[in-house]
Amino acid sequence: MTKWMEQLYSKQWWLSWISILIGCTLVAAGFVFFATPYKIVPGGVYGLGVVLHHLIPSIKVGTFGFMFDIPLLLIGTRVFGKMFGARTIIAAILTPTIMNLLTMIVGDNPTIMLGGKADLSNDMIIACIFGGVLLGAGVGLVIKHGGTTGGTDIVAMLLNKYTRLPIARGVLIGDSLVVIFGMIVLGDWRLPLYSLVTIFVSSRVIDYVIDGASYDKLLFIISEKHEQLKKFILEDLERGATYIKSSGMYTKNDKDMIFLVISRRELSAVQNKIKEIDPDSFLVVVDAHETYGDGFKSFQEKA
Repeated sequence: MTKWMEQLYSKQWWLSWISILIGCTLVAAGFVFFATPYKIVPGGVYGLGVVLHHLIPSIKVGTFGFMFDIPLLLIGTRVFGKMFGARTIIAAILTPTIMNLLTMIVGDNPTIMLGGKADLSNDMIIACIFGGVLLGAGVGLVIKHGGTTGGTDIVAMLLNKYTRLPIARGVLIGDSLVVIFGMIVLGDWRLPLYSLVTIFVSSRVIDYVIDGASYDKLLFIISEKHEQLKKFILEDLERGATYIKSSGMYTKNDKDMIFLVISRRELSAVQNKIKEIDPDSFLVVVDAHETYGDGFKSFQEKA
């Protein structure tokens, strides 16, 4: 049986893809029911789509997402190659598709959506909170299972690669520019404040779904297949790592333990790759609450 067929019959493989589908649906529902109807702009390409939909109502928010995501996906695939996997591509296509389908079913006018029973025009803070919860839960599920929903995540990854700007900061900058653009176009200074509430709530929920509030993860890896892991870390992951001399307490055999720090978003992909290279390896994952150095925060930021 081929490796691909083994994956196809694997419970974990199916669970992973079902989780990504659920995550994309939650993101789409967050926009359709809570963001788009009330012009909340929670950053990203879909937040930008909310603003542009206000200018051109005939084009749906999901369609704008397609328009921005397709070129970003092509660039990401070209730059990152295998590390920019099928899950990101599928998630970035599924999200706007589900978004458009939901919009066709329920519309985007809160006064008539679901018979007008779900109109939160006078309870904007509730729309912000519940929208943030759905967006955060959806994005968290997708990231946890090895994908991203595209958009500013891809822009942040590109900035990180070429400028060493931390991914989290790149996302923050991109989302902030979208929110400012929304304030200018929509002409209501209150909307960015509501949007910030949604962004804050969604970011907290993402942390909880991924099961760790820290942005970085510290990995200790003991494996007999050092060369394959070394090639993966240096060439595919494009990070550095350190060998630590260690000795088994029982066997007294000397081993080289790999010390590696990665971002939270990379954890799932790295775990899967280590399992693929050496299923018998020993791996410990620890939260790294603050990381300074090349590819992460600088000491100047601390100061």
